[in-house]
Amino acid sequence: MWWEDWETSKSSQTNSVDGCSLETPIPHLTMWRIPGLWLPVLLLLGIEVCCIEDVDLTSVEVNDSLGLITVTRSHILSAQFECYLKIINDPPHTEDGTICNRTWDGWMCWGDSVPGTAMQLCPAYFQDFDPAEKVTKVCNSDGQWFHHPDSDRVWTNYTLCQIYTKAKLTVVLSMYYLAILGQGLSVVSLFVSLCIFSYFKSLSCQRISLHKNMFLSFIFNSICTVFWLTVVVKNQDLVASNPIGCKILNVFNQYIFGTTYFWMLCEGIYLHTLIVVTVFVGEQQLGWYYVLGWGFPIIPAITYAVARGLFYDDNCWISSNTFLLHIIQGPVQAALLVNLFFLLNIVRVLITKLQVTHSAESNAYMKAVRGTLILIPLLGAQFILVPWTPKGRKISVIYDFIMSIFIHFQGLLVAIIFCFCNAEVQACLRRKWAQTKLVWKWTDSYSHYHTNSSITESSRATVNLELNALEEDTIVKDGCSGHHRSNAQSNGKHCTNGEMDMPRMLETTDI
Repeated sequence: MWWEDWETSKSSQTNSVDGCSLETPIPHLTMWRIPGLWLPVLLLLGIEVCCIEDVDLTSVEVNDSLGLITVTRSHILSAQFECYLKIINDPPHTEDGTICNRTWDGWMCWGDSVPGTAMQLCPAYFQDFDPAEKVTKVCNSDGQWFHHPDSDRVWTNYTLCQIYTKAKLTVVLSMYYLAILGQGLSVVSLFVSLCIFSYFKSLSCQRISLHKNMFLSFIFNSICTVFWLTVVVKNQDLVASNPIGCKILNVFNQYIFGTTYFWMLCEGIYLHTLIVVTVFVGEQQLGWYYVLGWGFPIIPAITYAVARGLFYDDNCWISSNTFLLHIIQGPVQAALLVNLFFLLNIVRVLITKLQVTHSAESNAYMKAVRGTLILIPLLGAQFILVPWTPKGRKISVIYDFIMSIFIHFQGLLVAIIFCFCNAEVQACLRRKWAQTKLVWKWTDSYSHYHTNSSITESSRATVNLELNALEEDTIVKDGCSGHHRSNAQSNGKHCTNGEMDMPRMLETTDI
């Protein structure tokens, strides 16, 4: 995968090696076959190898961290020890012809070679080396390894190991952010879809239950992928320390990856049983679907963990350059093929029914199958296109971007096809939107009514205040001198005229 280059291309800004390794040929092999002589000499060579081979690790700024320099040195010394064991234990070359003797060049081990150019993949000791590039070493026709003309010493060409590191760093960073974006959009869209399926009770049925579980598997897969990229792949110190936790996370990531495809298989089996197999009556038992979707992927995940620990125990199990991944990918590809067979058989049966009956039920089933049938090639593209992986540098970058889109935007595609493009979901959302608009309209009318009522109450309060003022004025008039009252009575008038006018004022206010 592209993130394997993260550790090797991330530190491309550090000072680079000069692209060569100078070495001194190993003494005659007979000496190494004498018991008791080679081990102490080997230990001495292990301590002094950098001086003997003119490869001074202290002059190479592998990383600013002293711990990583120590790890790099220990890896080189370990590789050197294994190389000398291989030199000692491998049988001598018996074929006729000139050969260049096996040797250790200071960084890598080289076996007996015929005249020509020997090649190996670049070592992963240094952060600015690309393990996908090649190291070359020329064996001359006289049986001697090529000597550099300037130093006149045996020379190995490591130039290609870092020549494209900066360009690859840019590509890796772009794909890293693309992966985070795709997984983030997948989580959001799938979560919204789960909320829609859970909120509308009219959507509750067995097939929607299968949808929910499949959506959960994709959500877990996106979360695990983001966690793996941000916590493990991006952390050089963590990968160098190689804790057991990152290996457990890798296995769990592989398990969740398998569940997404087996829940897709559950969708296909359910539709096939519902439409083609007529033995079952009524609702199906979903327990077996849960066993297949969540339970079965545990078996290849555990098998993969055991095999990886025994046969390819690299740091955090981050490398994908191993056939052990077929333990996970094999069942996934089988699930895709079985699902494709089921869906094609369903389409055949539905087309036959449509030709005979033209029933609306068959049309509905055809729409249900169509989404799953479209999704299978989209989810299986990463396995379908693997045999056609391009070899060119530029075309391989385009290929990696396309594959990254297929892999990291899967959850978004699932949510669009199974939820947002679902006619029943769209109908429920339209009804809910219509209800919401009615509620808003009623709320506005209710608010307008209460606003008018408030104006009425304010008017009434104003009238009451005016009446209180009139009553106070009447009381004052009642306390006047006697001749005023007698005059009022003689005139046929009363001091309580305000009380007689109050109904008219209220009636006017109500109007």
